[in-house]
Order: sequence, then C-alpha cells, then structure tokens
Amino acid sequence: MIRFEKVNIMNLENAIRGARNPMNSWSKFDSYYDDSGSFIMGENDIGLAKRLCRAGSDHRKFMRQIFVSVDITAPLYWWKEFDTYKVGTTANSTSTMHKIHSKPFELGDFSWDKINNESLEMLNNIILHLDKLRNDYNRLKEKSLWYSMIQLLPSSYNQLRTCTMTYENIRNMYHSRKNHKLDEWQNFCSWVETLPYSKELITTD
Repeated sequence: MIRFEKVNIMNLENAIRGARNPMNSWSKFDSYYDDSGSFIMGENDIGLAKRLCRAGSDHRKFMRQIFVSVDITAPLYWWKEFDTYKVGTTANSTSTMHKIHSKPFELGDFSWDKINNESLEMLNNIILHLDKLRNDYNRLKEKSLWYSMIQLLPSSYNQLRTCTMTYENIRNMYHSRKNHKLDEWQNFCSWVETLPYSKELITTD
C-alpha cells in the first residue's frame, strides 16, 4: 500500500526561465499562466526543456530547481528503499520512537493486501500482542516493554512522511525503479506520470 496526498509543485516558472540564461534566449520564453493560475509551458520552452533533458544531467540543471512536496504514506519496507535517495531529498516522518504507544494498533496501520490468509492471521496476532505491550507500557512505563514494541514492529507498518524533492530526483527514481518487483514502486511511477510535464521532463529517456 502506498498513498500520495497534498502534492505541491513549486518554482516551475523560475526554473524554465533560468534554463534560458546560458544562451541569453529570454526573448523566446513563451510560457504563461492561464485563467486558473496554472503555469502553462509554451512550445519554445517545452522544446528547450526536452533538448536539455536529452543532453544529460549536466545540461538539465533546471530540473534541480523544480520542487515537489508530497505526503507519502507507505510501509517501512518501502521507505527503506526510498532512503537510498538521500541527496536532494528531505522528509519529516511520523515518529515510531516517540508516538508508537500513543494509539491502539489496528490492521489499517499495516500494508497487508498482498499476504495470504495464514499470514494475515499471524499479523492479527502480532497486532494483538503489540497492543498488549502498548497498554502495559502506558501503565508501567518499563523501557523493556517499549523496546519490545519497537523490535517486534513488522516492516509492513505504514509511516507518513512529508517529502520534498526535485524533478531531477524523481527522474532518477523513476528510471531506476520503473521495473521493480515491489508494487509500491510501480504505484510510485504511476504517480510520477501524473505530475505536470512528466512526459516531457521525467519519463522520457
């Protein structure tokens, strides 16, 4: 399970305008804002952006100036792979260290849609035991009970992170992970394809 919410694309206009600085070609800038306030790239600017993207990372520096903020809810096993992309990305997460004991454990807190019935029964038993540990910890405040929750917590536990990254980060992730066997990465790539000008700037080779 993976969910994308509160998506915000920033600085697209400035990034495209800045891409014209090396050749002083500002007079060819033909992007504009429509009546709803959306930034619309003109044909000249799309053409330039596509040429720079094809020329390689040294030439498409403007991609590092297009910022994306998004709330992602995903299981810990997916976040472990996402964390390999540290350069240029930032994330603030909900805290298992500080807040794991603050609410009851429920099946909806976990990604379980791919597991078989026997495994689902086992997960339910783990959830019951985790909640017992949580209640005992809240009552007794013994650190061993807190550690038991942390160390027993399955990697299917879902965590929310507010992430910021650039179009360049996203392009690298898309091409590295588009054929990954984890469905969450397939869903991530499908989300990337919905971003403004993704076809022109991100998903193209």
